[in-house]
Amino acid sequence: MTPSAPAPHVDVATPERVALSLPVAGIGYRCLAWLVDASLLFFFWVALYFVITLLVSDVLGAFQALSGLTQTLLAVGLFATQWLYWTLAEVFFHGQTPGKRVMRIRVVREDGSPVGFFESAVRNLCRAVDFLPVLYATGCITMLLDSKHRRLGDLLAGTVLVREEAIDLDKYTQGPATDAAPASTPAPDASMQRPLDAADVELVLAFLARAPGLEPEVRRRLGTRLVDRVGASLTDEERARVLQSAEGTEAFLRTRAKAAH
Repeated sequence: MTPSAPAPHVDVATPERVALSLPVAGIGYRCLAWLVDASLLFFFWVALYFVITLLVSDVLGAFQALSGLTQTLLAVGLFATQWLYWTLAEVFFHGQTPGKRVMRIRVVREDGSPVGFFESAVRNLCRAVDFLPVLYATGCITMLLDSKHRRLGDLLAGTVLVREEAIDLDKYTQGPATDAAPASTPAPDASMQRPLDAADVELVLAFLARAPGLEPEVRRRLGTRLVDRVGASLTDEERARVLQSAEGTEAFLRTRAKAAH
């Protein structure tokens, strides 16, 4: 039997020189996420319509009585509202709309870095083209032809959707006996820090998996960079305590990764 082709991934080289491989979200994940978002928008417009009917008895007649310019401006405003929903959600919620969050997928740049306003704005402006002639036909065809399941908007914006796979933390939960911080200097409560996103969790776990085989100086340097990245709210005293030893550093990072799940 011929083996199936490997699922597409996005390979990311982090500044800490740790390689990550992010699984790409397929057309099924994307369609289900879109259905959730489209349903939310549909209920919003239905609710708005009923509110307007309380003020105007004949909504259709009132719309037809408007000038052509006003009708055009309302149509543009309708599109702008849709565009703002997708764009602002992706920018302020780290590449996720409510639908993407439900499906555990997110938009990132092709290099795996967080999506910015420009990329999100471009990919969502292209929704009108991807939708043609109906029901995202153009976008679906593009996703089926592209190796990373990108629609036209993603190709123009340089973005891709990746899946947030559940990560088995069992092998990282229990470190060696030396991981425990000395009783006289209790480690700060890592679970009280801000939650990590999926990329940071994968970065921390990749480091923890490779740490025992690294040179001591490289291990210390990478550990310090990760503590600075995921423990930004630590005080100077807490940071110094965490960095006293490689074991203490990795115990802190292990707790941070576990607290995200």
